Amino acid sequence: MSSTNNQLLWFRRDLRATDNAALYHALKAAQAAGGVVHCVFIFDETILAHLPRQDRRITFIWDSLLELDAALKALGGCLHVRYGKPLTLIPALAKQLGVSAVHTNHDDEPQAQARDAAVGQALQAQGAVLATYKDHVIFERSEVMTQQGNRYSVFTPYKNAWIKALTPFYTQAYSVAQYAGAFDGGSDGVSKPSTWPSLDSMGFDDTCRMVTPAGESGAQRLLAEFTSRMGQYHATRDFPAVKGPSYLSVHLRFGTISIRQLVREALVQQDTEGGKVWLSELIWRDFYHQIMHHFPYAMQAALKPEYQAIAWEQGAAADERFAAWCEGRTGYPLVDAAQRQLNQTGYMHNRLRMVSACFLIKDLGIDWRRGEAYFATHLNDFDLAANNGGWQWAASSGCDAQPYFRIFNPITQSEKFDKLGKFIRRYVPELAPLNDKNIHAPWLAEGLVLKAASINLGETYPMPIVDHAKARLATLARYAVVKKAADA
Repeated sequence: MSSTNNQLLWFRRDLRATDNAALYHALKAAQAAGGVVHCVFIFDETILAHLPRQDRRITFIWDSLLELDAALKALGGCLHVRYGKPLTLIPALAKQLGVSAVHTNHDDEPQAQARDAAVGQALQAQGAVLATYKDHVIFERSEVMTQQGNRYSVFTPYKNAWIKALTPFYTQAYSVAQYAGAFDGGSDGVSKPSTWPSLDSMGFDDTCRMVTPAGESGAQRLLAEFTSRMGQYHATRDFPAVKGPSYLSVHLRFGTISIRQLVREALVQQDTEGGKVWLSELIWRDFYHQIMHHFPYAMQAALKPEYQAIAWEQGAAADERFAAWCEGRTGYPLVDAAQRQLNQTGYMHNRLRMVSACFLIKDLGIDWRRGEAYFATHLNDFDLAANNGGWQWAASSGCDAQPYFRIFNPITQSEKFDKLGKFIRRYVPELAPLNDKNIHAPWLAEGLVLKAASINLGETYPMPIVDHAKARLATLARYAVVKKAADA
């Protein structure tokens, strides 16, 4: 057997041994050539260097890798785990293992694209190739276009075209097991968890973990539980005190579950309103990823150029208000509860992501990119395309975004989506004694009510850091430059 017939599978945001496009193709190529497949995951020091020590995402990855290694061993393989720079490690490992190709799944984030191009060049210089595959979405890049061959910038037409293009071919699973005989068998004897770089050696706290169970098994348990209530998803998804979401977003982010399986499950329940709405949200995910591919500049700037002219609040006062927003002490209970949930758990309910983002942008007048960066650091399920899409939606500067003059009222949002104050009481316990009416805007409560609840505004709970009505007028004035540009 010629060693140059061997293949290397590079795991990244696809931490599963089943229904994995790159793994399937690597095994198939190795079997056809009479070689074997080696597998590797790299903790990229370039990315990890900017993360806090208590980052739950790293322990989630670690726990998922342990399960992935066990799954690979059951199929006849094993997992190499390294810490360092992929540009150095991948070519070196490919040379060491004598592989002709490195297989991996697409990653369309701009920095990942640059990294992959550099790795590909390094491999080519030593006689190997980098082969990449679609795995993270159903339709990617330019697969769903208008009849004129243009990219979509509005969701509903994209969704209609997406559904029209969908056939069973796009949702069928990749049968990894049928080619399992091409695994390396773990014969190198060094790919053991005891030889992996430890979390501590990489600078992370190995006791900081998510509530969400890790690995393929954790994803499958969550999916099984969610399918029993998917039919009511449309009626429960907007209420943070209700068990409405699937809680699968972090699994989609790290690929411990296949998007193809999730779409198949949604299609099974297409006769229910909940199933239709959940499928629509999966399509939104594809939509944002194709936006990232076609408009990579939008990951750092307003997608609509005219919105770059907006003058955001700056200086010490803006910094103080930004800190208050980050720490959940704005004086608006639902916003504060949302931020505290994020800080304490790494998770924020989707409705609250919209409420909190809109408050930062249109009540505080702070650049959406500051909020986007905060979410990127703290969200367990941070995904660049979706996070950017959500923030630009709130800022009215993205694709199919809300109009700039649509400004969420944090009080009415609270009264509508947390009517009984259950969510607020969980994360802002100092307001728990208030009744269901006053808990949404405690500064409007009578003094005797506050006194009976032992609440001293400005001390036990902050006064609102901004008046919403005045902030709304300031935002309309701030966005006037956009209207002028549109009218010009």
